[in-house]
Amino acid sequence: MNSEDKKIFEEIQYHLLNDSKPSEYINKMLEEGKLNLYPFSMISDLKRVLQNPKYHPEGNTFNHVMMVVDQGVNYRHYSEDERVYMWSLLLHDIGKTPTTKLRKGRWTSYDHDRVGSDMAKEFLRNFNESEEFVQKVSALVKYHMNPLFIVKKLPFSDIEGLLKDTSLKEVALVSLSDRLGRGGLDKEKIDETKKSIKEFIHIVSANNNIDEPQLSKML
Repeated sequence: MNSEDKKIFEEIQYHLLNDSKPSEYINKMLEEGKLNLYPFSMISDLKRVLQNPKYHPEGNTFNHVMMVVDQGVNYRHYSEDERVYMWSLLLHDIGKTPTTKLRKGRWTSYDHDRVGSDMAKEFLRNFNESEEFVQKVSALVKYHMNPLFIVKKLPFSDIEGLLKDTSLKEVALVSLSDRLGRGGLDKEKIDETKKSIKEFIHIVSANNNIDEPQLSKML
């Protein structure tokens, strides 16, 4: 790691934790070419990763991620660790670069959550961050799709791993920001998304005899 890379990392982190719209600064860095080189290219590469317009009318994955970090600001103060939470949002979809493929006429990114978890570790280990921090961020990246999997009763969910490796509350926050960070959402879709997150929290809590996180004010 060189000093310039560490400086860029710390600048991004400052804006993730303090700005009302961190995307403005990150987009400025992108335009100035500061995200062109590895490991920051793991973020800028998302600019060329297309998505299914039915679910992501905002366009490429980088645009989506920028909307997600801006959404995340609204819930930042609910998090147990704002630094872990905001870095998780910025890195949550980096696994889409190697996994996105056009299948039967639509863009899909199967397993991007698990692949992205390993990529998040790789990214963060470039900056001499503690292994505890690296593991917390990578776990949220790994499980950020689980609320959808669990509510829809899909076979990809891993409630046991989620509860062992991370926090029900934090996964709910990351998933909420992720699903609200996209274009074309009206009030009905926003309400449906929040209802789905509530259902996820209730299912996991009830089936594992744990108290539901108190997130009623935001949901």
